[in-house]
Parts: sequence; structure tokens; C-alpha cells
Amino acid sequence: MKTFLRVLAGLALGLLVLIGLLGLFGYLYLRSTWPQETGRLALKGLSAPVLVERDRYGVVRVKAESLEDLFFAQGVVHAQERLWQMEFQRRVGQGRLSEVLGEATLEEDRFLRTWGFYEAAKSAYAHLYPEEKRAVDAYVAGINAYLTSRPPLPLEFRLLGFRPEPWTGPDVLVWAKMMSYDLSANWDRELLRYRLLARGLSPDRIAELLPPYPEDAPTILRHLPTKPAQGEEKPLAALLDLSRKVPRFLEASNNWVVSGSRTVTGKPFLADDPHLGLQVPSLWFLMALEAPGYKAIGASLPGVPGIVIGRNEHIAWGVTNVGADVQDLYVMEEAPGGYRYKGRVVPYGLREEVIRVKGGKEERLKVRETVYGPVLSDALKEKPEKPLALRWVSLDEEDHLLMSYLGVNRAKNWEEFQKALSYYSAPSQNFVYADVEGNIGYMAPGRFPIRKPGHSGLYPVPGTGEWDWQGFVPFEAWPRVFNPKEGYVVTANHRVTPPGYPYTLALEWAEPYRARRIEEMLLAKERLGLEDMKAIQLDQTSLLFRDFRPVLQALTPLSEKGRTWRDRLLAWDGRMEASSLEATAFALWYTELTRLPAREVGQAYWDEPRYLLKALKEGDKNCDQPETEYQETCLDFAALALERALGRFARLPSWGEVHQATFRHPVLSHTPLARFVERGVAFGGDRYTVNVGPFDPRTLRMTKGPSYRQIVDLSDPEASWFLHPMGQSGHLLTPHFADLLPLWGKGAYLPMRFAEPPRKQLVLEPLR
Repeated sequence: MKTFLRVLAGLALGLLVLIGLLGLFGYLYLRSTWPQETGRLALKGLSAPVLVERDRYGVVRVKAESLEDLFFAQGVVHAQERLWQMEFQRRVGQGRLSEVLGEATLEEDRFLRTWGFYEAAKSAYAHLYPEEKRAVDAYVAGINAYLTSRPPLPLEFRLLGFRPEPWTGPDVLVWAKMMSYDLSANWDRELLRYRLLARGLSPDRIAELLPPYPEDAPTILRHLPTKPAQGEEKPLAALLDLSRKVPRFLEASNNWVVSGSRTVTGKPFLADDPHLGLQVPSLWFLMALEAPGYKAIGASLPGVPGIVIGRNEHIAWGVTNVGADVQDLYVMEEAPGGYRYKGRVVPYGLREEVIRVKGGKEERLKVRETVYGPVLSDALKEKPEKPLALRWVSLDEEDHLLMSYLGVNRAKNWEEFQKALSYYSAPSQNFVYADVEGNIGYMAPGRFPIRKPGHSGLYPVPGTGEWDWQGFVPFEAWPRVFNPKEGYVVTANHRVTPPGYPYTLALEWAEPYRARRIEEMLLAKERLGLEDMKAIQLDQTSLLFRDFRPVLQALTPLSEKGRTWRDRLLAWDGRMEASSLEATAFALWYTELTRLPAREVGQAYWDEPRYLLKALKEGDKNCDQPETEYQETCLDFAALALERALGRFARLPSWGEVHQATFRHPVLSHTPLARFVERGVAFGGDRYTVNVGPFDPRTLRMTKGPSYRQIVDLSDPEASWFLHPMGQSGHLLTPHFADLLPLWGKGAYLPMRFAEPPRKQLVLEPLR
């Protein structure tokens, strides 16, 4: 027996040693993929040395002697830390995922090629102004110089067995196109309505299910259907499903700016937190960039030069999505030899796309083009009877989005800020502005289409020429305000323009819950400090609960458990904190309520609060449940929904136990390495709280949320804060792979300073 135990102990010890050696080997292997962060790195294309500093959190500060060298170095640093992310992003834009991922992404590639994102990027690059072209070319030169130096490649390249191709100018611009796609979400709402028409619903009923923006809801500025053929629902639903397979990041966003008349410092505060996809690695990369005539700090996008959200020494800015309707679907009337347009037959343009698939297979996709743009329905195997073509401003020949951001980065005052934004196209953003002189402002730039009376933009229209756009809203009429009398501006994707504005930017806006709550908190104190800005940004009080509380009061619970939780919810303050049991109960109950019209709309969940409130208060045909023997009222349905919600778990967990902010890798999460790369953190909130926490109704997991936070103090800009989740590095197991996530989870920030003690210094120098 003793001999057996000794042998067993020896085997156990040997197994532990083997596991330790395998772990050490794995760590050393991953360590070999990390980039150089200290010393000197000689690269061809630089004109002078550039200093790259990394602080204790991996935030990068770059100092160069010229703008070209600055953007060159930014390209190097982005490639060092996020090369795989950049590669994946450009392959999405190019529709070339299948070359490295195989047939699993073939449908997505068909969809992406049909839209023609990369064709639009090539056209935009050919039309760049000299200043923005120099920036793009310098940035691309930096990436390629780094690749030429034969650096260690990230793990993803090694696992998939390929090396990145050299970068080009269109590779930079295509990610801007994809972000515009993500933030211009009107086409799929048009398609949804068109599908409901095909399902047999009337336009009046669709307007009840998708109610218009409330007339009494806040606005940012204060002063101022074609029926489908029978049987079309299936291909229309397929096109909607296909669009959801393409990576999408948008949820919502908040920003606001407060003038010195309302602050303890006498100077403005500016806050911003874009709500986008939570991913590995983070969408953003924190940087400070400095060269003669240029000094900016904030959030950059790997793959794109410059700073997207941030500040310089004179001004600060933040962005949220306007949600402008800059897309329209046109129902084409086919004829022999083409389609009918303005009384004649016009032949389709034809674009052939060759989609190569890993393993040697290739597919040829023929995409038809119209005067409006591509025929999107050509991406489907089973096509609708009448083709659907897309008109979208981001597919136009020219796009000078980068010119705007480069100008904003260097603007010193309101006039220069406006001039920079005059080049802006899409996606239209709510820009809030503040400067060190004490001024605040707001502007919504973009190419806003002017439609004929009768064309709402809510439904597809005939592509016969009758409903063509009539031009664009002129620059002078773009929504803006400078030093408003209220002393603040709030944007939360709600309606931009007040009654009387002469143009229609959109007819659909985000629910006004977040905007109302931010304004409520801004007005709660006579003078606001930096900590108040933080409290607003982290607030998770649910105004959705306030709206639905009267329904709870009116319903009659069906069980003792239901009565207990109904009473607990009525005594609750509506704060969707991670530790709250009531938050779980409310979230589950509301989720069950969203099932109300499922049979009618052919969709499991229908998150439209104003439809649900009206139905529960006034009645709706969907409230009667076919599986029961009696006819339910809508309050009966609400009571039944409460029982179903409470029955979802044997023991009701706290909200944070089941509502996890989840960070997944677009490729490695589908491999055995998922457990090493994925991250999760308990989170509060819901889709309608300021500190947003939208969730999948099936899993309760949160995959979108605050992707970046900043709060700028214009009385002392170096006292400002910023942060994004995960970490600065995209390399697994590096110290900065996920070190920012705990800070993000508990609502902490990093100092947003140009002057921060460096932990590591790297000098990029010209290769002689």
C-alpha cells in the first residue's frame, strides 16, 4: 500500500510539473508575440526621431517634430498594440473574412460585398483633400514600416496561418464606412416595417406598434407605403437576419456640456460616454498626440489617424449619434433590359465580386447597381419579387469625415470648430463643445437628405424617380447653438430639433428616458462639480420603472409570491444596481411584457415601451392568451408576466449575478481559447438608464455599453478624466490586456493628462 501511495504521489507530482511546464511554455510563447516598448526602433519613412511614452496603464503619448511623423508613429503604435483588431476590421469592410475564417462567414461576406463598402472607401480615398491624404498616407506608411520590420505577430495570425498584407489608404477609410453603417440604422427599420406590411399589418397598426416620438419629450435644441408582393415576408426577414450577422456596435450614447454659470469652478464641464459594442480588445485606444501646431488627447480608433473624442489645450468635444435618416430603400420596378426610372428603362450596372474561401474555394457574386446604389436583395439566395436598392450618403463618391476630425483636433475656438465640421458627411453626430474661455456649444453636422412631401423615410418607396432626394440641408441650417440661455446642452440620441425647424432630419429617435434623467440631475443642484458629472455618468436610476410602476399598482397578482414581489417593487426606488434583487425582478417582468405582440409581429421580444404602456393601460388585442380558457385583459397579461418572470429562477439572483457585461473576441471566442480571452463583470442598469446596461432578453447578458468615458474640466483641463474597458493591449496575457476592466466596472477613471510620468519609453528613429 505504501509503495502504491508513493507511486501515486510521484505521478501527481509529475503531472503538476508537466502542467507547470506547459503553462510556462504557453506563457513564453505568448510573450514572444508582445511588441517592443522600450529602446530604439529604426523604421524607414520617418524624417526625425519620435518619442513614444507608455504610462503605468499603457496609455500612449507620442511626441513628434512634424504632423507626418506624428501620424506615422500613431500607425506604428496602433499596429504594435492592435494589429489583429485592425486586420479584422479591414477584412469586415472588404468583405474578406472567409479568406481566413472559411465558409462560416460566407454569408456575411456576400452581404458586405453587396453593399460595396470597400468600393466606396476607394472612391473616397481618390477624392481626399491634400491635408487629409497626407495624414492617411503617413499613417499607412507607419503601419507598413512596422510590418516591414518583421515584428512578432499577434496570436490570431499564428493560429489562422497567415501574415497581414501591406496597408493602403482605402483600408483606413473603410472602417469609417463601417462605423457609419453601424450608426446609420434607418434602412433596417424601413425593412422591418416593410416586413410587417408583408405580414398583413396595416400602416395604422404598425404606427401603434412603433409609435412616433412623443410630442412632449425633450429636444436637444429648445428654440426654434408601398405594399410588398404576397409571400415577401420570408426574404425580407432573411435580409434583416443577414444584417444582424455583420458586427454591429451601436446601442446609444450620452453627452452633455454645462456652462460656468452652473458650475463651482465658473468654467464648463463636458462629459461623454458613447455606448457601443463591448469586445476584446476594446474598440478604443487612449492616446495623446503632440507635434508643432497639433496637441490632442483622448480616444483614438485603431486603424484611423487622429483623436475621435477628447480635448486639446483650448477646447473639448464629445459625440453621440444623431440617428439622422440618411438611408432609403427603393423598390425597383423591373423591365426587360433593366428597371424603369423616370419613364424609361435603365440597364443595371454590374459589379462582380470574387469571394475567396479558405481552402481554395471561391464564389463569384454579381451585384447589380442602380441610380440609387446597390441592390441589397441580391445578397440573398431567395430573393424578393421586387428588388430593393439602397441610397445612402456614405456610398457617395466623396467623404471628408477625416478632414473634419483633423480640424476639430486643432480647433482653438467655436469658429474654427464649426469650420472643421463643415466638411462632415456621415454618420451625423451630436457634437458638444466647450472651451477654456468659458463658452459652450452644440452642432449636428452631416449630409441630411431633403425628401419630397409624402416621403417620410419610414418605408421603402418606388424607385421610379418620383421619390428621389431633392438635395441636402445647407450648412447654414445645420442644428447648432452657442452659449444657450439654459446654461447646458444634453444629448442622448433623442430628438434634435424643436417644433418649427424647417427640415426633417429623422422621424425616429431614442426613447427620452436618459435625456430626462440627465437633465433632472443637472437641475437638482444650483452649482455642479466634477464629482456631480461622475455621478450623472454612473447613474442607473430607471425612469422606465417610473413609467411602468402604475401598471404594477393596478394589476392583481396571481400568487402569494407575486404579491410579495409586487409590494417590494412598489417600495423600490428604481435604481438598477448590480446588488439589487428588485432590479432583477423588474428586468425580468419588463422582458416578459415585451413578449406581448410576439405572435402578431413574428418576433419573440418587442422592446417598444410606449406601445406597451398604451396597450397595458388602454387594452390591446394581443393581451388575450390563446393557451388559457378565458379571455385575459391587459392587466391580466401583466400579472401573468410577473408570475412568468418570478418563475425564471428557483432563487431570484441579484441583478449583477445574471446581468454581466460580457467581452468576447470575434474569433478566439469560438475556439477553446475562449476561457482565456473572454471577460465579464457584474453590471447594473438597463437599456434606458444613463449608465446604460442593455441586455439580451434570452441570456440577460450585456454585450453593449459605455465603450469610453470622459469628463473634461475646462477650468483645469489637466484635471480631466477618461477611461475605456478591457485594456490598451490586444495581446493576451500582457499586463495591459484587461487591467482597465476592474476600474471601468467600479466607475473609476484615469487622469486625462498630457503630462503623465512614463513607465516605458521607445524612440522611433529613421532607418538610414
